[in-house]
Parts: sequence; structure tokens; C-alpha cells
Amino acid sequence: MTMTPELLKNIIRNYSEEDAAMVTRAYRIAESELRDRERGNNRPFIEHPLGVVSIISEMGLMADSVTAVFLHEANRFKVENPSELNRTVLFNSFKSDFPKEIVDIVAGLNNIASIKLQETNLDAERYRKLIVSYSSDPRVILIKLADRVEVMRNLDILPASKHKSKIMESMLLYIPLAHQLGLYRIKSELEDLFLKYAEPEQYRAITNSLKATERDRNLLVSRFVNPLKDKLSRNGIEYTLKARTKSAYSIWKKMQSQKVPFEKTHDVFAIRFIIESPPDREKEQELCWQVYSLVTEKYQPDTSRLRDWITVPKENGYESLHTTVQYREGVTIEVQIRTVRMDYEAEHGHASHWSYKGVKSESGISSWLDRVRIIMQDGNDLQQYTQVSPILLNEIFVFTPTGDLRQLPEGATVLDFAFDIHTNLGVKCSGGRINGKMVSIKEKLKTGDVVEIISNKNQKPTSDWLNIVVSSKARSKIKQKLKEEENKRASIGKEIFERRLKNWKIEVNDEILHALIKKYKYRTLNEFYSAIGDDSINMVEVKEFLSDDKRQEKLPDTIEKVSKSSTKEESSDYLVIDGKLGNVDYRMAKCCNPIFGDEVFGFVTIREGIKIHRISCPNAARLIESYPYRIQRVKWRENVGKGSFQVTLRIMSYGDFATTNNIITTVNLFKASIRSFNVNEKRGEFEIMMQLYVPSNLELDKIIASLKKLGYVRQVTRL
Repeated sequence: MTMTPELLKNIIRNYSEEDAAMVTRAYRIAESELRDRERGNNRPFIEHPLGVVSIISEMGLMADSVTAVFLHEANRFKVENPSELNRTVLFNSFKSDFPKEIVDIVAGLNNIASIKLQETNLDAERYRKLIVSYSSDPRVILIKLADRVEVMRNLDILPASKHKSKIMESMLLYIPLAHQLGLYRIKSELEDLFLKYAEPEQYRAITNSLKATERDRNLLVSRFVNPLKDKLSRNGIEYTLKARTKSAYSIWKKMQSQKVPFEKTHDVFAIRFIIESPPDREKEQELCWQVYSLVTEKYQPDTSRLRDWITVPKENGYESLHTTVQYREGVTIEVQIRTVRMDYEAEHGHASHWSYKGVKSESGISSWLDRVRIIMQDGNDLQQYTQVSPILLNEIFVFTPTGDLRQLPEGATVLDFAFDIHTNLGVKCSGGRINGKMVSIKEKLKTGDVVEIISNKNQKPTSDWLNIVVSSKARSKIKQKLKEEENKRASIGKEIFERRLKNWKIEVNDEILHALIKKYKYRTLNEFYSAIGDDSINMVEVKEFLSDDKRQEKLPDTIEKVSKSSTKEESSDYLVIDGKLGNVDYRMAKCCNPIFGDEVFGFVTIREGIKIHRISCPNAARLIESYPYRIQRVKWRENVGKGSFQVTLRIMSYGDFATTNNIITTVNLFKASIRSFNVNEKRGEFEIMMQLYVPSNLELDKIIASLKKLGYVRQVTRL
């Protein structure tokens, strides 16, 4: 049996005998599994988990986490794809020697190790959520951060081909997570390591400059503070002094933003006065301003750089006085003044992790990380980590065969996934493969699944699909496609209906159409035509209904058979043209579709008689100005009988296709007949073109007013 490394002996020295034995057993397993593995520098691979264990021990993680590191590393080379090691197999393998809690941590680490990031179009926030979703035990994410630090410290021994991906992952995923957990030393080290490999020349220049000026900075601090010591003492102010030099990465970021070289970067380091104060906010502010006065009496301040976050703290609760003073010509020093309470809040409290520049915030991740950070800061037993409820229970994360990460709601199926990829793939989806296994479109997905969609060009959506999907995108697209199919069938059905009526020499009006819709129990004329198009309605039965001599008993009293002659006679009674009745041929202009009650005028055309236009018609001004001699005075008769007039409305609406049913229902409350209804989606908004027949503009005004009251209707326009 080989010797236990000295590093591990030092770590387990303070463990209980039982914990020390458990860690040693895990180390032996890892050592055995990795004995033939080497790192890029030809050193044994076991040095990697030993390095990670050293870091997590410094973070305060104990025997369970150390054991999990060794077991995870022991399993990483067993299969090509670590995700194939599911938790059950892993638990069965170690159940006689290790607690299930440790096996769960290992399973989370294996899952994260299986993630293959896409370097193009990387959605960093989504990948961070995936990492956290695998960390139901928060120790998983802490171990993974330590693992990343160890990798970045030794990036030189990895193949150059892996450098880019490791650097990218560190900046976009692990540095923000370290920041939100309050692990600032880890965050700062990862940032500097990022700079070292991403901008090696800049890194060398900054670190060399810091080393070259370190002695000067220490001397400068001493000389700066000495004249102030007596003043502070005479005023009874007790304080602690900190001289903080910015990290290489922070200096580099400042050089980039200010476009200046290292020598002209003002805030390379700051002197911080941390004042002892009773827990009274007024007294705290008074002492801070008193120190500010003593400093600025001795050194000339740059008032433009005064930042008073004591009187008005930052949104995140940060409190401090910042100023920049002239020490001597060409040398300026940033001075920070705060109390002990303010300093603790800035370093460890809410202000320290409020946000991370350049990183989108996600409330679920932030709240979960906050709870973990609080447990760490309070120094509670790390076993409490398991009591932190996992987040993202309402989301799952799955992969395409090419490694693209997709985020879906919990309970999502193969069909949801297909629509998330592309609508055209969704409507043709006939099944799929999950991790290589054939499944139906109903199969539910879980985080980590690799999903491939199988399509069939003959596949079409059905209403049953709405019971399969859970995502709003899939539901919306299915409803849209079902509506499109209904419109296609309606177009065919309308053609069949009109052709049959022509052959039977039967004419119908809108009220008869209403009676037919009512008889067959459809909500709209479009549904009625669609039923004819798919042979759900027998046209022979329709003919019998329309031809029945006793149909007056079946239809409303207002319905009667319409002949060509009566149509013309009835229509000619709508208007009075130049004081004459019924002896002038006229038509309603299609450009504005006048209806009873509109203010109108007549325009004499060359071949089509008089056309009736609304006075608000888009063409009215041109016609009246250019052809005044063709304009005829027109007015409506006081009573036009039972006539109906065509009008088109354009309705702009939010929501989904369910809202269109509410719009139809609203219109059907009035004396109106819907002749056509088309829906188009434009940039997340629905444009609805609705053609109606109404008896008058008064009824139309009622319809428009009612539609505008619907909360999801943005605009209603009469065309």
C-alpha cells in the first residue's frame, strides 16, 4: 500500500478517527483508478484532486467534501461521457463504504463535468443556472469553484487547444458565481489568472510594475499617515489602517476604461481608515466626516472626486466616504473612510454581492447563492448546506445532439423541445431520441438529457397536442397552426358551399347563414365552412334545410329567400341621391365600405354608375378637389329595413390565440355577422383582420367600443 501524501495528512489531522478513515479510503480508490493517468507535465494525475482538496479545506469544507472530490476524480475516466454515471449506479458502487449524501455530491460533480459549452452564442446566464441546478447540495458548486482555481493555476500544463475554453468558462461562469457567494479571494485570483492567459503581455507589465513600486507604496503610506496620527489621537478617534492594492485585473480594467497607462492610473491603491464607533448612525457619520476634515486639512482634496455614500448610501447598502487628495506634486492618493460596521457590510454583507458588472441578474440563482453565502459567513455547521432548498425546480436544461443548451419549463416533453428549436420542426415532429433511446412526442424530459428530434413531412398538429405540451411557445404555435389549417379547410368549404348553392339556384343572406351556424352549433362562419371542407357537414342536409317550404318555422322571422330581383330593389332603397329614390344605379365604394349612418357622398364614375364614399374616405379629398362636377349629394333614408353592410376591422392585440376567441365572443354579442377572420403574429403581437356585416354605424361603434375595453386589445381600426 502506498503512503498517504503529507498534504492529505495535514488536512485530516484534525478530523475524527472515523472521518479520517473515510477520506483515506476515498483517496486509495482515486489513487488506484488514476495510477496510470498523467497530467500534461508528466506528473501523476492524482496531484489534481490533491490540489482541489487543499483549496476546499482552506474554504472550510470538511471530510464529506474531501471524500467527494476523490470519488468524483476516481470516476471521471471510467466512461467517455461522465453523464452516463447516473446517481443510482454510483450509489450502488459505493453504498457499503460511503454515505448517500456524499454519493449525491459526486453525482452533481459528474453532471457538471459532462457539460460541454458552446463557444459561439454562449448564453452564460443559462449555463450558470444549469450548474446551480446540478448543485442541490451547495457543496457541489463550492468544490467546482475550487476545481476551477486548481485548473487555472496549472493551465500551462494543459494542451494549448484547451486554454481558450477554460479561460472563457472562468470569466463567464465561475468568476460571477464566486462573486455572488462572497468568495472574493477566489474571485480575485480567478480574475488575475484570466488576465494572465487572456492578455499575457498586459498581465506581465502590470504585475512587474506593482512589484517594482511596492517598496515605494509602503513608504508612501507611512509618510502619508504619520502627520495625521497625532491629530486623530488628540480627537479621541480609534481606527485601523488598511492599505489596499488593487488586483492586476482591476488595474487592467481601469486602464481600459480610462484609456491610460499604468503610470497614470490614479487608484492603484487606497488608504482606508476604519473607525471604531458606537452603533449609532448619527455618531458614525459624525466621526467619518471628522476624519475627512482632519485629512483634508493636511492634504488638498480633489472635490470633484468626493463620493459621499454615507449621507445617501448606494442602492446595495454600501456606505463609505471616498475622496482623492494631493500628497505631493504628481502623486494623488485615494482615501476611504468608514466605520467597522460599514467595512464589514462592504466586505461580507449585502453590499458585497449586490451585483457583478457585466453579468445579468437572475433572481432564483441570486437568492439561492445568498442563502449559501449567509451560512458560510455565519460560520454555521457546513452540514446545514443540505438544508438549503434547491432552486430552479420549475425549469429543466437539455442539450441538442450538437451540445446546444436549451432551457424549458419543468414537465416539458419531446414536442416542447421540438418547438423550442424551431416551429417548422415542431409541426413535423413525430418522435425523438433521448440519450439515444427512441421515445414518443409525449416523453417528458429531465435536466441533462441529450434530445434528438425525428420529423415526418406528413405529420400535422392536432388539438390533442395541446394536452402534451407545457411551454407557452409550443401552445401558441400549435394553436396558430391549427387555426391556419382551419382557414385552409374553410376556404375549401366556402368554395364548395357557394358552388352548390349556385347549382341549386338558391341564394342566402347573412341571417340565413347565422341560422345555419346555429343549427350546426358552430361559433363562427369560419368554423362552419371548415366543417364543410372536411366533410363534417352533409351538403344534402343543408340543401333540404334551405329548400324546405316550412323553413319559416325553423328560421327567424326576419329570414326569407332572397332573389336577384329583390336584392336590387331592396338595396336601392338605402339612399336618397339628389332627392330621387331608386332610379339611380349606385355601388358602395370598396375603398372605404360605407355603412348606414356614415356621412357619405356620391361620385359619378364613367362605367360603374355612382359610387358611394364615406366623407372620411382616404380618396375623398382628391375626388372632391379634382372632380367637383362629379360629386353628388347623398343621404341615408331614415329606415333601411333589414339591410347589412360590409366593414373590415384591424385589431392589434397582445396575448395568445386564446384571446382571439374572446374577441369573437365579444363581436357575437352584437348584431353583426363575421364573414372572415384572419390572424397574423408580428413581433409578439397579433394582427387580426375581421370582416363583418353590420346593420349600421351605430352598431359598429358599439362593437369597437367593447373591443377597446378588452385589456389585451391595443388598437381597433376601421379600414
